Amino acid sequence: MGRAEARKAQQRSTRRAPRGRATGKGRTGKQAGIRRFFTWKKILGAFFGMVLLGMGALVALYFYVDEPDPNADALTQSNVYKYADGSIMARDGKMNREIVPIGRVPKEVQTGFIAIENKSFYQDQGVDFLGIARGLFNTVTGKGKAGGSTITQQYVKNFYLNQDQTPTRKLKELVISLKVDQRMEKPDILAGYLNTSYFGRGAYGIQAAAQAYYGVDVDKLTLEQGAYLAAVLQAPSDYDWATAGPNGKRLVMVRFNGVLDNMVEMGALDPAKRKELKFQEPVKPKAAPGMEGQKGYLKQAADAELRRQTGMTAQMLQAGGWEITLNIDPKKQAALEKAVQDELESQLNRKDRPVDAAVQAGATSVDPKTGAVVAMYGGTGLSDHWASNALRQDFQPGSTFKPIVLASALENHAKTHDGKPITPNALYDGTSKRPVVGSDTPFAPQNQDNLNYGDPFLTVQAATNSSVNSVYAQMIVDVGPPKVKKTALQLGMKDRPGWPEDKPAMSLGTMSANTLEMAGVYATFDAHGKKITPTIIKSAKHADRDFKPVESVGGQAITRETADTVTKVLTGVVQDGSGKAVRSSAYEAAGKTGTTESNVAAWFTAYTPELVTVVAMFGEEPGTAKQTTLTGTAGGGRAGGSSFPAEIWKAYTLAALKGVDTGEFDLSEANMGPTMAPSRSSSPSSSTSASTPSAPVSPSQNTPDPSKSSQGPSKSPSKSPDPSKSPDPSKSPDPSKSPPLTLP
Repeated sequence: MGRAEARKAQQRSTRRAPRGRATGKGRTGKQAGIRRFFTWKKILGAFFGMVLLGMGALVALYFYVDEPDPNADALTQSNVYKYADGSIMARDGKMNREIVPIGRVPKEVQTGFIAIENKSFYQDQGVDFLGIARGLFNTVTGKGKAGGSTITQQYVKNFYLNQDQTPTRKLKELVISLKVDQRMEKPDILAGYLNTSYFGRGAYGIQAAAQAYYGVDVDKLTLEQGAYLAAVLQAPSDYDWATAGPNGKRLVMVRFNGVLDNMVEMGALDPAKRKELKFQEPVKPKAAPGMEGQKGYLKQAADAELRRQTGMTAQMLQAGGWEITLNIDPKKQAALEKAVQDELESQLNRKDRPVDAAVQAGATSVDPKTGAVVAMYGGTGLSDHWASNALRQDFQPGSTFKPIVLASALENHAKTHDGKPITPNALYDGTSKRPVVGSDTPFAPQNQDNLNYGDPFLTVQAATNSSVNSVYAQMIVDVGPPKVKKTALQLGMKDRPGWPEDKPAMSLGTMSANTLEMAGVYATFDAHGKKITPTIIKSAKHADRDFKPVESVGGQAITRETADTVTKVLTGVVQDGSGKAVRSSAYEAAGKTGTTESNVAAWFTAYTPELVTVVAMFGEEPGTAKQTTLTGTAGGGRAGGSSFPAEIWKAYTLAALKGVDTGEFDLSEANMGPTMAPSRSSSPSSSTSASTPSAPVSPSQNTPDPSKSSQGPSKSPSKSPDPSKSPDPSKSPDPSKSPPLTLP
């Protein structure tokens, strides 16, 4: 090759270099071809083509879908509720609705609904496509559930369709909304929307809502009242001020303020007047006819379970057509109501004694073999107290949580601080206000009445009998609070905000719970560790919907050995401990008392082989959600779990099991552990509990009565503070600076 040819070849190579470098990075000719195929022009062309196809499909649907007749059947049906024996308990009656013309709704109240629901109502064509796109974008990006429905769409959904969230129903809603907007005037659409919407409290339409929430006709509503009704409309069951929890109240206030702020933004409300407007609390709810006494509470519980299992909204359920059979046994229900009346209500003077006026009672009774809720007590009636006390979640379970700590210790084969296995016969220091050892969070709980138990050591059985706080505070540290929480959730407790994740105070039941879930926990103990989920619904039928019942009996939540051992310990509580008020030759029982700090709640949770029943009392200041003490109830002193709750439990259980051939617990797998012999040392070391094992005992052997041994309580020589209060953990002594206690 000559020089000329070489130079030409070199130039050709140089010109090809950039392409070669790109190829060197892994871009093949084939890939470059694909890139040329997916150009921006082609992508945009495909996108707009799809948009045109979608618009064409919408136009076709517009002519294909006719405006249907109103869903009158859904608006007039009722739900029927039956007892377990098939007898009718209640019907929810005809729709609580009165159609009113738009002229009766104050103009500013109308504007309030538009401000929070659909600010472009008077400008749009019945459908806000930008709003729909925005809602879809929020859903895809995780910023919230898809929204964008106009007032017209919501009216169409209420009046013509149903509440199902299916793509087909949504498309029909869009098309019918366009047609309705063309046919009807905007004021008429707004009137239809306000008259068909469900506001909660059984109220359909704004006239019924005005009466239900403020006791006035719609034309007397103030702007503030109308703003609340506009706010509550989004989630009536969660935002009703009478039943909403702290988060529900916070959210409804956000919407209430949103109504007024949006009106200012729209130019419909003067900013100066906005600053003067204050939230007006609704009146107390009233029971609908036929829902007096416990029937309203039972309906509440059944509705909650039905919605949870089907995913229905409150409005979908209120549309009617359901035949719901409850697991409630009418005889047991009557026995529970009578027990509360005889053992508590008959002794209260709610009119003249402020403490008595604050007393609320709730109870749930479950068949541990099936999980059926056979009786439930929610309060004195919906007109007095709208939310069921059996289902309320704003109080702590107190010491009824301690058996869960023990169960977790047994399940995890945990050991005491000095390496001994935790069993019912293991030894712990029962000194009141003794600082726990091994925790990053200082904690030194006071025992009830500031009593010291043991000399100073006592068995776990004796500590459970007397509900010794200092023992269980140390035990949860030995097990590990996260492990205890895991066991609690396995047994059926709910993971709600406020769980004290890694704090030893959890041992005293400082989370929230209700009687239904605690009945499930103890039913699981009763069922030898099989997970029992209480259910109030036996069956539910509807022409157009399916209901899948709760799986009441599940697999092993904990081992049978653990469950039976806990039951064995809890029989000791009834025979020799704080639960001895319910002892009877008519049944064998296992149970636990619970009293919370400041005596704002008192529990008795116990079971026989046939029945698990949780009875609780709560102190609630009338007219508010403020918790208040039960001390002084019925003119007495401290109202703990061993007082009224235990008395109600016994009276009910005797009546419910009357004529039943009651049995004994089968505790063949209970393992009490080796006997631990306590002794004292004049030179304490660093351990919290130790002993030299003596001869083992059989699993069925009872622990000696602590009242007949050196393990009984002794009065602390120091002056006791309020016995109902545990000390502030932040002010507890630092365990690392306290002289450690041990046995030689």
